[in-house]
Amino acid sequence: MDNLQKKPHLSFWQIWNMSFGFLGVQIGYDLQNANISSIFLANGADPHNINWFWLAAPLAGFIVQPIVGLSSDKTWTKLGRRIPFILLGAIISALAMFFMPNSENFAAYLPPLFFGASMFLLMDMSFNVTMQPFRGLVSDMVSDSQRNIGYGIQSFLISLGAVLGGVLPYLLDLLGVPNHPLNGGKVAPTVIWSFYIGGAVLIMSVLWTAFRTKEYPPEEYARYNNISEDEKTKKDSFFDLLKNTPKIMLRLSITQFFSWFALILMWTYTTQGIANSVWNCSIDDFKSEAFNDARNWTGVMGATRNIFAALFALAIPFLADKFGRRNVYSFALVAGGLGLFSMLFCNDKITLILTTLGVGIAWAAILALPYAILSKSLPAKQTGAYMGIFNFTITVPQIIAAATGGFFLKNMFNGSPIHMLALAGVSMIIAGICAKLFIASKEN
Repeated sequence: MDNLQKKPHLSFWQIWNMSFGFLGVQIGYDLQNANISSIFLANGADPHNINWFWLAAPLAGFIVQPIVGLSSDKTWTKLGRRIPFILLGAIISALAMFFMPNSENFAAYLPPLFFGASMFLLMDMSFNVTMQPFRGLVSDMVSDSQRNIGYGIQSFLISLGAVLGGVLPYLLDLLGVPNHPLNGGKVAPTVIWSFYIGGAVLIMSVLWTAFRTKEYPPEEYARYNNISEDEKTKKDSFFDLLKNTPKIMLRLSITQFFSWFALILMWTYTTQGIANSVWNCSIDDFKSEAFNDARNWTGVMGATRNIFAALFALAIPFLADKFGRRNVYSFALVAGGLGLFSMLFCNDKITLILTTLGVGIAWAAILALPYAILSKSLPAKQTGAYMGIFNFTITVPQIIAAATGGFFLKNMFNGSPIHMLALAGVSMIIAGICAKLFIASKEN
């Protein structure tokens, strides 16, 4: 094809608008991460086997994201090819966020624990339907020269959303909303109202992206990406895509394994870990005021972690241009590992906040740099499909971590959940070393 055109240079606000919906998605996702364990415990889950419930999230992503990626590559509507999926996922996610903390109210129909687990699965599947097209949208729309800033802005908005999601229950507590279950209820009103607010913001922010972003129509997209008429009509099976997976994706998968193994351990065990080590609360005493204070502090830690992540995300485009994506990625992961491991030595809640600096730096890099490194190597016609396949490198380590977490907790750490955070730290440091070793400088 000899009529290749360069993608237009987009303004800051055009790039901002196409990722703005991720702000609301991440508010919901962070509310989920910080509060799901305590909701399950309140509805009768065994605290020693809470890890099994966390299998729902990565299993949902494992199944949904490749399907959504492949489907969105082939979808062309008046709204575009990614935005219809973003809208659909946002609507279902918001509905699930309304039902999830109210599981006990449906006891006449289903046991609360089963209903809650079902809503968790639906909510996470819908988050995945929304998230994956956002990644593909940036890759579709921005030029190679704006790739760092495109994913940097996305990382910033994700981090900002996580700040808001993490701090919502704590702020509502300060405003006088009860922070413990009322009248025989099982979930604190601070959590219930946080999910309501998060769902509303999710819908509004995604609508902003939908109405403020105009995707390239098929012919224009083909010109920008040198897609010939033969390529347009050629149909590749899922197994063909797997067979032709870019080598950089395979190399990134090693780093991804250890970083996401660490993250699922952090999300699963932070509340129990700090409740036990700082509030001196048994992991079985999840209805106590002390445990709920620890749960709120987990949200505050998430908020501060994501403030640091948002600030580092702003610096990523400049640091990546100066030092290379690989080197910035490796540094950030090691910093995150040190932050996680240092939680083992914290005995008050203020020092816990200090540990979030390194974890926030790592989180910003994880959200931006793998996609910036990968996206330039993906065939334009199949960007969504490969982004979905790349999600295997996120979901598989989470599945393994969720399935083995209980074994580590019981047999290696004698039921001490704070040691699970130290294990997460070691895994994150290994990820940083792998990034340096396995990502070639020419792919950097």
